[in-house]
Amino acid sequence: MEALEAILTRRSIRHYTKELISPEIVQKLLEAGMSAPSACDFQPWQMVVITERALLDEIPAFHPHAAMLPEAPLAILVCGEPETSRHWQQDCSAATQNVLLAAHALGLGAVWLGIYPRENRVAPIKKLFEIPEAVTPLALIAIGHPAEQKPPQGKFKPEKVHQNKW
Repeated sequence: MEALEAILTRRSIRHYTKELISPEIVQKLLEAGMSAPSACDFQPWQMVVITERALLDEIPAFHPHAAMLPEAPLAILVCGEPETSRHWQQDCSAATQNVLLAAHALGLGAVWLGIYPRENRVAPIKKLFEIPEAVTPLALIAIGHPAEQKPPQGKFKPEKVHQNKW
């Protein structure tokens, strides 16, 4: 899939088949995420690959928008190291978007679940995945083979574009 097509057709997919995702595909997703731009090239991200069913099933108990995780065969938790970069949130968001686009380009479905800055999500995620104190979970990406199809949304709004000045 060509890059612009992937950007314009990617949708949040919340229903997945039971088919597992190969380690080779997981590696490609991680490589895509870590190819994101980062301020001063500090690359403040850390990623947790989650395939253990019990862990995926536990998250909806404290994350109100994680109902799809019991169907997902994979999730990638994108974390940042705030002490590494003042721009860790932007850098990790770029990495998250890269994973989402790579998943779509590879024929997978995915959805971004926000973690940071909501402490009622950050604390239980840190505990569940034994994340060190100096690391902050930013986003969780549920990934699987799509069991639903969604047409492109066409989100471009010319009224939100300003030339040279507001």
